[in-house]
Amino acid sequence: MLSRTSSSNAPLGRVALGTLLVGTLLACSQAGDQLPILGEREAVTKQVDGKTVTDTVYHTIPDFSFVSQYGDTVTAAAVKDKIYVADFFFTTCPTICPKMKTQLKRVYERFQTNPNVLLLSHTIDPEHDSVAVLREFAGELGVKGKNWLFVTGDRDKIYEIGEKSYMVTAQKDASAPGGVVHSGAFILVDTQRRIRGIYDGTTEKGVDQLMTDMDKLLKEDE
Repeated sequence: MLSRTSSSNAPLGRVALGTLLVGTLLACSQAGDQLPILGEREAVTKQVDGKTVTDTVYHTIPDFSFVSQYGDTVTAAAVKDKIYVADFFFTTCPTICPKMKTQLKRVYERFQTNPNVLLLSHTIDPEHDSVAVLREFAGELGVKGKNWLFVTGDRDKIYEIGEKSYMVTAQKDASAPGGVVHSGAFILVDTQRRIRGIYDGTTEKGVDQLMTDMDKLLKEDE
């Protein structure tokens, strides 16, 4: 399981130990080559047709509402029936963001014609990263169309979804370069909004594994 997150020294955020342990156990229990489902899970017992049935409820990404580089509202409807890769960045980041965007562009170029794949990059500096700034940033990367969205919105909501839902670091830190600290992780999410992998987004090796796992995840839904 740890090979699906990162073995490098690049910052991946403070993923909770308990989450990693759960993910490891799930990975060991998955049949064949199926990707693990990460995060906490809960057994829910209910009555169905007079019988007691126990279902497993997995950690999922909640509904959200942000604004893309095109000025339109992006909600969970944008990822309906898609697998997607989420990350957190800011356009003036002087440290890991350039490496992350170079690597994520590889993913974009590989899957840009696949309608079942979306990339979702959240700015953690919404005060600076306006719609216009994000549009210019995306243009400089050569991004066209709507299968790679750069989103902005309420700062606290972005930080909250990063740390509580995607399980990565995203917060202000006056001591950090650029005044913000964030994860270098890419998070792979399935069509049911469950996290299926966390990868080092600053390295070619980590992103190679991500793309391999994206292919596996796409086959799950065939």
